[in-house]
Amino acid sequence: MDKASSHTTEDPEKHNDSGSSLRSPSPVLVKDPVLEKAVWRKLDLCILPVVAMFYFLSFLDRSNVSNARVAGLQKDLKMTNFQYSIALTVTYVPYIAAELPSNLLLKIVGPNLMLPTMLTLWGIITTLQGVVHSYHGLLACRFFLGLCEGGVFPGLVLYLSFFYPRQQLQWRISAFFSAASLSGAFSGLLAFGIINMNGVGNRPGWAWIFILEGLFTFLFGLSTYVLLPRSPASARFLNEKEKEYVIYKLKEDGSTGRNEDVDGFSWREVGQAFTLPQVWMLAILFFFAGTILYGMAYFTPSIIQGLGYSATRAQLMSVPPFAVAFVVTMIGAYVSDRYRCRGLVSIFSCLLCVIGFGMFLGSTKHRIQYASLFFSIPGTYLSAPTLSTWGANNAAPHTRRATAIAIGFIMTNSGGILATWLLGSLSTAPRYVLATRVLLAFSVIMVAFSIFNILYLWDQNKKKAEIRKTLTIDQEKPGLGDRSAWFIYSL
Repeated sequence: MDKASSHTTEDPEKHNDSGSSLRSPSPVLVKDPVLEKAVWRKLDLCILPVVAMFYFLSFLDRSNVSNARVAGLQKDLKMTNFQYSIALTVTYVPYIAAELPSNLLLKIVGPNLMLPTMLTLWGIITTLQGVVHSYHGLLACRFFLGLCEGGVFPGLVLYLSFFYPRQQLQWRISAFFSAASLSGAFSGLLAFGIINMNGVGNRPGWAWIFILEGLFTFLFGLSTYVLLPRSPASARFLNEKEKEYVIYKLKEDGSTGRNEDVDGFSWREVGQAFTLPQVWMLAILFFFAGTILYGMAYFTPSIIQGLGYSATRAQLMSVPPFAVAFVVTMIGAYVSDRYRCRGLVSIFSCLLCVIGFGMFLGSTKHRIQYASLFFSIPGTYLSAPTLSTWGANNAAPHTRRATAIAIGFIMTNSGGILATWLLGSLSTAPRYVLATRVLLAFSVIMVAFSIFNILYLWDQNKKKAEIRKTLTIDQEKPGLGDRSAWFIYSL
């Protein structure tokens, strides 16, 4: 064992600002299993449900257009497949543009103000989609929906990193991201019930999908102004001893710096994020994963309808694959956190997609094509939180991590743009041959890049171990962040 092995979880900035750090808990406090269990249970009960509902509503309000399409939206607004793809693309342009500035502003403005404001505004816009009478009205709504929702997913990942150490993060990210798979299941059930309101108030059934779901989002958004704490130090449900413990664990883990100066905003750190090889390998993975994810989210009801089911039946048949995705995502998150194997879980998720798309492409039997969704949908819904956690784990300090997370989601939503065209216009229903071939190829490439990233991070950790044999943490140059020899990359 090298002489510094006992410090492998120390914050790399420790030696630079220890004099101004908050008082550390006593060793008895740090090792108190009762306190530890109580703290994480409180955070899980008070923060995770709110964050999960945020993303549930985000995904529901963004992807319910696929249910509305099956229920008659495209026909009533006299839209071609090309125009439908344009409507989806318009959502992504402001969505992508908002992600980086939103993440950089999150800590400055305060997540307790910024996240609820975005939620409330997009609830209003979702509702307005139910009163549009023209294609251009829908385009306007989709643009502003993307603008308000753009910072949500990267913001929620960053927000959770304010509360949880690195090796406890994926289960929590998966817990809220699994809300996306639940929204896919719930959206089908909800749409199945709501479209029966066709004609109520002289409005078609698809309009009520937007109106009712948007109103709920708006009301929940108002309630989150009092539900979300700004940071562990301001969490009303934690006592002082518990707050002290969380802050200490975050500093010990390297999730936060030893003082505000380390985690303060810096344009230098924004630039540093763009120089990290692991950020760009993950960016490629995020692009491919985003293409698959949004392809499944936006077109699953249409794919199922193409297998010979009625519009109403297709809504119901979309539920089981997403329900399975929820279970697979949570099991994968547990394994990833328990055994610290982000990369292996990423590879497994990609292989599920390979199997699913291979089945859909290789068979003309509707039962097998439907069964393929039980591989491709769980695969992509497991991949997304795994990659999100992997990226958040391997960048520090705060501004560098915020930028790295935003880069990942910019690439994810760029993939979403490709998905809207692949399945919306470039591939002919019901076989979607071109799209399936592309998504299958992307899944294979994702396996390769997951392996490349594991090997690169393993090599960097090996080099850091050699440095720790000849250097103490006090002798190391300050300000290195995740490049510090005492910052161990998650594999």
